[in-house]
Amino acid sequence: MTSSYFITGTDTNIGKTLVAEALLKLAAANGQSTLGLKPVSAGCEEIDGSWMNDDARTLMLASTIRPDYATVNPVALQEPMAPHIAAEREDMAIAADELAQHCRGQLATADFCVIEGAGGWDVPLNDAESMADLAVAINQPVILVVGMRLGCINHSLLTATAIRAAGLKLAGWVANHVDPQMAAAQENVNALEQRLPAPLLGELPWLDNPASAGHYLRLPE
Repeated sequence: MTSSYFITGTDTNIGKTLVAEALLKLAAANGQSTLGLKPVSAGCEEIDGSWMNDDARTLMLASTIRPDYATVNPVALQEPMAPHIAAEREDMAIAADELAQHCRGQLATADFCVIEGAGGWDVPLNDAESMADLAVAINQPVILVVGMRLGCINHSLLTATAIRAAGLKLAGWVANHVDPQMAAAQENVNALEQRLPAPLLGELPWLDNPASAGHYLRLPE
């Protein structure tokens, strides 16, 4: 049976791709075929005549079924900014339903799939839709990556409330220690364990070697 999860975060640059890649590798180590998708990316470089995003390339290379780049990342925006602004600058229209249809069409091709959002939960895609609308249209359980830094408790609880209000299941969360100098870091993790309505899938320390992230995580049940 295929297992698929939408990966969101409390902010941008808090380790969604790191967690998504680690989960793909854990699933592959369990003998499952895997696929990582990044429906929307913002911030690309030109490689072999095509615009590609580092995070999307990471997911592509971590997938066992070896998808092509356009399958992993159908909307690759050049500038590193909010998707709706980058799309407007490139005269591109982003539609949540079209992207969701693309993602749903890929989910049956692998045993284990992750779909990584861009930025946080409610980042706009256009004037009327956000990343949350895309997640709802894909309709898969959500994994929340929490960037452990000052303010993370509020950001996490608000995001979890929004996920549940959207009618989606919060399948688990990951504590990623993005600020190695954070005061009372473990106390913050403990507070979130008490308050978030989902299991803690792992706690990532500040890593010099991101390839070791999988040692600290477990797959959702």
